[in-house]
Amino acid sequence: MAELEGKVAIVTGASRGIGLAAAAALAGAGASVAGLARGAAEADALRRCLAAAGRPHRLIACDVSDRAAVEAAVRDVTDTFGGIDILVNNAGVIDPIGRLGDTDPEAWARNVDVNLTGPYRMVRAALPALLERRGTVIAISSGAAHRAIEGWSAYCSAKAGLAMLTQALALEYGGEGLRVFGFQPGVVDTQMQVAIRASGINEVSRLRREDLAKPDDPARAIVYLCTAAADDLRGQELTIRDPALRTRVGLG
Repeated sequence: MAELEGKVAIVTGASRGIGLAAAAALAGAGASVAGLARGAAEADALRRCLAAAGRPHRLIACDVSDRAAVEAAVRDVTDTFGGIDILVNNAGVIDPIGRLGDTDPEAWARNVDVNLTGPYRMVRAALPALLERRGTVIAISSGAAHRAIEGWSAYCSAKAGLAMLTQALALEYGGEGLRVFGFQPGVVDTQMQVAIRASGINEVSRLRREDLAKPDDPARAIVYLCTAAADDLRGQELTIRDPALRTRVGLG
């Protein structure tokens, strides 16, 4: 039997990058996957990946900054699959990139709304279903949560908030069986990195594309965290750079 056979997973920001790879990996491990993306037009690759896995799946148009859309998406999943076992809070934005005084206040607030309040909305809506099944929540974190990076004041602030939200969730609901993890996937070859390289504003923007990790590696780690093998890591923020975690996941 596949290791996640019978499980139901929601992945936000699932149309590309880490979200797409995670959705495909979860389906490949036997889960029924609901992939959330802002628009159906963005989801062709996701549709193909989930169909190829041969597992029941849903594609749901959902902007995590829209509370009504989030709550409707969660109802859709529970109505379709009967419950929720896994929530991967992956949706995120990097813009605005620039020195704080040069940024647009509305874009700055939008960044926090997507990267921090969006995961809150998803967890808040899915929490009853997750608790019923002693489910798993994985927040896609970043090294930017723990150190300031030039030009990323919004992103660093939002990810720092997400790290604390993840700790609070683990503190408040870990005793009720909720499995909570923060996960730093490293610097991965995604569309976000295209925008970062175009900015030229900090050391991350000067990394060569060929030196970036592929999304499949963090996707494998996400699947691992959804299994009982990771129970001793509950409540922690983990990084794919940790050699011990890489060995456990099978990444060498």
